Amino acid sequence: MIVLYTTERDYPWGTLRSTHASKTKVVLEEKRIPYRIENLPPGNLWKKPPEMLAHHPLGKVPFIEDGAVTIYDSTVIGEYLEDCYSWPALIPRKDPVARAQVRMVEQFVDEAILVGSLPLIWMPYWSEPDKRDQARMEKGRESLRSRDLPYIEPILGNAPEGGYVCGEFSMADVGLMMVAMVLDVDQMSLDSLPNVKSYLQRLRERTSYRAISPRTKVADASSLSSV
Repeated sequence: MIVLYTTERDYPWGTLRSTHASKTKVVLEEKRIPYRIENLPPGNLWKKPPEMLAHHPLGKVPFIEDGAVTIYDSTVIGEYLEDCYSWPALIPRKDPVARAQVRMVEQFVDEAILVGSLPLIWMPYWSEPDKRDQARMEKGRESLRSRDLPYIEPILGNAPEGGYVCGEFSMADVGLMMVAMVLDVDQMSLDSLPNVKSYLQRLRERTSYRAISPRTKVADASSLSSV
């Protein structure tokens, strides 16, 4: 069974999770791969103890153990799982243009949103409400409104039939499920981005979303652990 190393914690205002590790969890859920979670203390991301650095040279999550093999980085893990577990395909197999489109959107989401805008909103939620940096959070929201989601809006409008970024659900949508998760808590208005607004709701309706939903407790999050 695959072991996913991540950081998750229940708070009164919802269950907060690593966005990048949650990407890996969605891939595992979508592919119905049995796994269990090894939940690390969030402080390890700052303290970077030797046992964590032994698995990930930057002391980050996620990393997975698949038997004797350790794989780190959410994008690399996603492609590893795609290679090992072919169904359902989350990267188009035959069309090189479609494959490139999925990878371009996935990279944009990873670099612009998950590393850039989203942590400004998400990380303050790991603190008590009166200790959150509201100006920092608003900066993240403005980056989503002015740069990130306006890039996604027309892609959705021009997407092939299927309801997702590239038509059928793919690795391009996996990262955007993290936006759905964070804004499920933050409730930032998306009225000016109707395609994105309805799309994020579709993502929340997928079975795999339950594993990362802020309404799902840490103890209940791994729905495939006993499969």
